[in-house]
Amino acid sequence: MLGSIKGPHDVKRLSVEELPRLAGEIRDVLVDSCARFGGHLGPNLGVVELTIALHRVFDSPDDPVVWDTGHQAYVHKVLTGRAAGFAALKQEGGLSGYPSQAESEHDFVENSHASTALSYADGLAKAFKLRGERDRTVVAVIGDGALTGGMAWEALNNIAAVEDLPVVIVVNDNGRSYSPTIGGLASHLSTLRVTRRYEDLLGYVKDKIGNVPVLYDALHGLKKGVKDVLAPQALFEDLGLKYVGPIDGHDEQAMEAALRKARDFRGPVIVHALTQKGRGYSPAENHDEDQFHSPGAFDRATGAEKPKGRIWTNVFSEELVTLGKERDDLVAITAAMLHPTGLHAFAEAFPERIYDVGIAEQHALTSAAGLALGGLHPVVAVYATFLNRAFDQLLMDVALHRLPVTVVLDRAGVTGDDGASHNGMWDLSILQVVPGLRIAVPRDGERLTELLREAVEVTDGPTVLRFPKGPVAESVEPVGKLGEMDLLRAADEEPGVLLVGVGPMVQVCLEAAVLLDAQGIPATVVDPRWVKPLDEALVLAASAHKLVAVVEDNGRVGGVGDAVARLLRDADVDVPVRTYGIPQQFLDHAKRAAILGRIGLTGQDLARQITEAVAKRTSAVEPASH
Repeated sequence: MLGSIKGPHDVKRLSVEELPRLAGEIRDVLVDSCARFGGHLGPNLGVVELTIALHRVFDSPDDPVVWDTGHQAYVHKVLTGRAAGFAALKQEGGLSGYPSQAESEHDFVENSHASTALSYADGLAKAFKLRGERDRTVVAVIGDGALTGGMAWEALNNIAAVEDLPVVIVVNDNGRSYSPTIGGLASHLSTLRVTRRYEDLLGYVKDKIGNVPVLYDALHGLKKGVKDVLAPQALFEDLGLKYVGPIDGHDEQAMEAALRKARDFRGPVIVHALTQKGRGYSPAENHDEDQFHSPGAFDRATGAEKPKGRIWTNVFSEELVTLGKERDDLVAITAAMLHPTGLHAFAEAFPERIYDVGIAEQHALTSAAGLALGGLHPVVAVYATFLNRAFDQLLMDVALHRLPVTVVLDRAGVTGDDGASHNGMWDLSILQVVPGLRIAVPRDGERLTELLREAVEVTDGPTVLRFPKGPVAESVEPVGKLGEMDLLRAADEEPGVLLVGVGPMVQVCLEAAVLLDAQGIPATVVDPRWVKPLDEALVLAASAHKLVAVVEDNGRVGGVGDAVARLLRDADVDVPVRTYGIPQQFLDHAKRAAILGRIGLTGQDLARQITEAVAKRTSAVEPASH
């Protein structure tokens, strides 16, 4: 059946009897593709019927459907003619794991950072209204924990302020984000989910009161009062939003009926759908940790994931538990990513010292500030790309007060498969401006443990520790010291090029140094370990070389390379500095190694570029021959 689905119009023409078969085929595609390549399986298995209903009721792209978070949009992609693309899900040149404007006119927003869809919807609907396009409805699907983010509630407050704004907000309530959703709002929705009395009363009111118009007006206030007692939906209605639900999100016909009512109201409406993450694939349904939220490649028959080997997150996770045993003032904070950031082990060892704040990075940092003010040392673990959302809190709430908070950035640098929004390529740039902040970048697992220990010993300001996605790099032992920096390779002859390797890019520098030596260019390699503040020994080391090359897994603008150049300028050292990093572009999804090769961050590319730079400099200073 999927072969005949070229767009939403084909979904609309199907009979009701054909829809279960369509749902089954979609689930087969999702499981098969994610088994091969990995992907956000659990969330999408849970929205199959919901998404079918959306495309039978609304007219995408005239009625934009905005997904929050975007990892719930696989089914939407299938129904908008991209089923064949799942044969290369998240592979280079293949289908993105998130909505993509380049793929389809049905993808309005390339949305993967949570809690933003309602703000997009607010703006889109207001734009259509001002342009006189009053027959268009904006649909925002929010769930998988995104309602724990404060920005979503800022948007709800504004959407509700315009009574005739045609926005339909579908709350996909599966009770989970990455792990079970935490917080007061989660408890509120859980109450709705299990209140059978409310469902029964709604049926009674519909049967008895709805058919007697004279009684309806008189009893409306009583009905609302009873509704508030039996299920506290006043949370939404007091904002001025009409509320429909809760609806069984796997009952396609019930979802269609609810969505049609919401569409026809021509004002802001909440449709509350109850769904099951991982629906229809038993290994996902029975996976307690996260219902196969985002597994790697796995065996389709058993659901067993293929071994990933030892990754950077494992090293951090183990060392934090060790530190927790040594220090009872150490606490940990996660933003709905207990397992992905490795904090689950700390939670098991010290359940009273772990705080999952939901998808609320801003709150995480300021709560950490409060914990530090109270005499504790918080460790906040987030993906590097999500720190962008909490920059103001780190700057004004933590650093301004010189508080001992350690921020651990997982998935720093090029992450690859998840696309532009997930590359952690901004932190070393934006964090340079934070006064009193120290930044450590380990090159291997041994250095990760060392630097984490050093970071949590700091008492007069915040620290940041960053590391990439994937397997831990092989250990590289120093051959000496330059100040507090590790000397990893000393030039055999008179120093030529000083290679400053930032964290895991050390390996690239060592590979380049061998190739440079073969070209007659002696190369020294150092690892600063702490890249903010930079070690003053770097000034002396640089002055003894003819060229300094800084290699980092971060955007080139404002990163460590620029900091090194500034350090040398301030010390009146005129040695030229070359920066090699990630271009300031939104990079298409591909494997990390493929992207590094594409942007020239390999040993061979680096050696070639440095050789050319040295050649140009040499030819510029040589006297002209006569």
